Amino acid sequence: MPLLQTEEDGFRLDGDPFRIISGGLHYFRIHPELWGDRLHKARLMGLNTVETYVPWNLHQPRPDEFRMGAGLDLPRFLDLAAAEGLHVLLRPGPYICAEWEGGGLPAWLLADPSMRLRSRDPQFLAAVEDYFSRLLPPLHDRLATRGGPVLAVQVENEYGAYGEDTAYMEHLADSLHRHGVDVPLFTCDQPADLERGALPGVLATANFGSRSTEHLATLRSARPSGPLLCTEFWIGWFDRWGGNHIVRGAEQASQELDELLATGASVNFYMFHGGTNFGFMNGANDKHTYRPTVTSYDYDAPLDEAGDPTEKFAAFRQVIGKYAPVPAEVPPPRAAKFSLEAVELTESIALLVAAPALGDAVASHRPLTMEELGQGYGFVLYEAELPDAGPALLELEQVRDRAQVFLDGQPVGVLERECHENSLTFAVPRPGTALAVLVENQGRVNYGQGIHDRKGLLGRVLLNGSPLDGWTSRPLPLTATEDLPFGAGPATPTGPAFHRGTFDVDRPADTFLHLDGWTKGSAWVNGFALGRYWSRGPQRSLYVPGPVLRRGTNEVVVLELHAPGRERKVAFRDAPDLGPVED
Repeated sequence: MPLLQTEEDGFRLDGDPFRIISGGLHYFRIHPELWGDRLHKARLMGLNTVETYVPWNLHQPRPDEFRMGAGLDLPRFLDLAAAEGLHVLLRPGPYICAEWEGGGLPAWLLADPSMRLRSRDPQFLAAVEDYFSRLLPPLHDRLATRGGPVLAVQVENEYGAYGEDTAYMEHLADSLHRHGVDVPLFTCDQPADLERGALPGVLATANFGSRSTEHLATLRSARPSGPLLCTEFWIGWFDRWGGNHIVRGAEQASQELDELLATGASVNFYMFHGGTNFGFMNGANDKHTYRPTVTSYDYDAPLDEAGDPTEKFAAFRQVIGKYAPVPAEVPPPRAAKFSLEAVELTESIALLVAAPALGDAVASHRPLTMEELGQGYGFVLYEAELPDAGPALLELEQVRDRAQVFLDGQPVGVLERECHENSLTFAVPRPGTALAVLVENQGRVNYGQGIHDRKGLLGRVLLNGSPLDGWTSRPLPLTATEDLPFGAGPATPTGPAFHRGTFDVDRPADTFLHLDGWTKGSAWVNGFALGRYWSRGPQRSLYVPGPVLRRGTNEVVVLELHAPGRERKVAFRDAPDLGPVED
């Protein structure tokens, strides 16, 4: 692969003028058997480069464990990009934002209440150093200096929107170099934050989605010479639960792209293909009100969530063709999808009954946070006995993020962080009544100071104004569904419950799971965690990658936190429902 040089008047690739025309494609949001398909379509749209973040929290789920296989096989992804003739912009963090759980920072960093993320806190820097020492050596052969596709590597991510500590950024740049990164480095920031986030001697780039001439002028003012690159050219947006599905018309987006390319600048679309926040990996925002992001990361991109070309694909391809060669090969049509109505979920088990099989309870005088339990994602079940009968006021200092409260297994209320709720009144029927509080981590905040986002019940718990002691805290990470003890307990449980059914497939293909009439929960197909659903919307279906299905009998498991759909049935359909479009 050629080497990238940053000269006063622009990029050079082995001495020849070069314009980066790139698109975001996050390997961790795509089933690994579909990486090649998405990369091929990137080239067909006219891209010469793809960009990807690296999620520290997936690669290092615990301090002593590092993963780089299967869906996290980053070397394989980079090799596939090279085989397609694509260069790569690599963004390893440690912080990535990306509307991803905690901005990609591992949950175990928050087990220490004194930890200061994205700073020169020695504990944080030691953890970053260990992360880089594990991540980067296997990637050396994929750097352009060694014949690989990686042209450049980013230092941190939009740091100027978070802090102003050049020494911290310099430490990260030095660490990348110490661990073998010898291709050009770059930073990226929104135009107003360039001065705080940039590094002397390192390429500074800008993020924006419109007014390209104006924002590039701001970048040029900050850096009088050197290449102009928009690292995140926002051509769509993400959705949050309770909002509408956000789209940006292909005509407007392509006009903005034309304006940018006409300046001679380089570009990376954010996103070319969004993909999916599978499992529990969606992030959240908290600008005085907590707002979790939905499972779909469709992003109204040139490829939709299932990897099919959208109207933007054709519009962008036409604009790119004005400035760079575009392959003659015709992009493929929409792929066939699998459909099956009315799959009945015939087996059920209450979550409170199944809980002992899913995690071990830890006794303490107060509820323990998810991080104190050594848990990253999912739920925590807190239990205690209530000493007296009669009217009761339960006060939970901080609910992170959604608590369902039960007395002797019967639901009595829900408290939501999003609604700033933290107290509940009910009648206690007898002394010794069992109190259970099921708390869902709905996604750690991925942007701003709120990234110090510990989960579970934080702070004091008061009952009628007095501390309530004698708790057990049971982690429920729900990393697997095969150990669920179906058959235990009542056949039609009330409250949170798992429901299981089977269905047959002749020809595996992509599909969308629809849960009409269901309320809130998560779903798995053949043990693969699809993500969360919520009748609040806007998203009303879950993407099922074709490689998850198999010929013959398949299994679907749904955790419904409230009431299951009519007759406990789900459907697989050939089209998604991402909700009503925002005006």
